Amino acid sequence: MFELDWLKPGVFIGSIVFALIGVALFWLCFIIVDKLTPYDLWGEIVEKKNVALAIVVAAMCLAIGQIVAAAIHG
Repeated sequence: MFELDWLKPGVFIGSIVFALIGVALFWLCFIIVDKLTPYDLWGEIVEKKNVALAIVVAAMCLAIGQIVAAAIHG
């Protein structure tokens, strides 16, 4: 039968908290990588239209997101 376990308050709030922690960790990692690089990532991608750097940053974002998701999921 169809169960709605995810609608229980504890499960729902826990999911939201873990999602917020994941987004915060992802953003923190992106800022750290941005500071470690010798140039401004956002300026290079948006202002100078550096497609190659955008692809590298996208791959980095996917990797960081996967690591954070694996850490939260266990």
